[in-house]
Amino acid sequence: MRGWWSRHALNNGTVFAMTVRGVRLLPRRVSYAIGHVGTWLAWRLMHSTTDAIASNLAPLFPNESRRALRRRTLDTYRSYAADTIDFLRALSASPEEARALFDLDAGGGLSLKRVLSDGRGALLVAGHFGNWEIGGILMARVLSLPLTIVAMAEADPEINRIRGEIRDAMGIKTLEVRQSLDTALQIRRMLAENRFVALLVDRHVGRDRIAVSLLGCPAWFLQTPALLAYLTGTPMVPCFLERVSAGRFATIALEPIYVDRDLPRHEAITRATQQVADALGSRIRLKPHLWYQFYPYWDAQNEGAAQ
Repeated sequence: MRGWWSRHALNNGTVFAMTVRGVRLLPRRVSYAIGHVGTWLAWRLMHSTTDAIASNLAPLFPNESRRALRRRTLDTYRSYAADTIDFLRALSASPEEARALFDLDAGGGLSLKRVLSDGRGALLVAGHFGNWEIGGILMARVLSLPLTIVAMAEADPEINRIRGEIRDAMGIKTLEVRQSLDTALQIRRMLAENRFVALLVDRHVGRDRIAVSLLGCPAWFLQTPALLAYLTGTPMVPCFLERVSAGRFATIALEPIYVDRDLPRHEAITRATQQVADALGSRIRLKPHLWYQFYPYWDAQNEGAAQ
């Protein structure tokens, strides 16, 4: 399924490397200006990607024309560029500057410290929504909490290398998904070390999937987080970082979701995963331009059903 995810020119190692270097050298306002122009060009020239974003937004705006939906996609492009710029600039921030990036009172950011009090670790679950990468700075440099990120290797090796170096520099471990059994065992070991383990759950990997409803449409989410929560008693914590102004993010950490171990396993993990989908869907409805799916998301759900 990763082929679906990377069918767009934004996932390009050369472009990403140039962006990293440029943002580090240029003033913020110049980076924003370049991003503003560049995203307009992408909106006009990347027809298949723009069509994909428009189709992804259709369930939110069922009465809008295709043309109106395509106009909305420019907000998604520009929001994504701004989030990328803010994240890359934050990498060189001082401790005081890093703390100023986050509104920890927006939705319980400080409560993350209390989640580890049971000694079972916690699963931070989110979707491709908001600035999930800048969450590493929040966890490592502001809250000083141990974090492992579970992710698929990027399709472009250069992007994969750069992202790995950035996470290493922040003191964040990365676990690349290779085979589901081995990955699950490694995650269990990290939870046993009382760490946070972060996963983006709104894209399934092969047969690691469970059916949910997202924005009123059938979708497949990763099954592994809720399954591990069922087996270990570890909570899942829906988390979102939403840009509210230049270099400023609302930190939304919702109440932990505990999988009911008194229920049959499949029923329990389905219910818990649906709770995660509902949490993500509620944020997308509030700020649809922060949902960064640059491929035909709903078509991919149909492909998953055929596997």
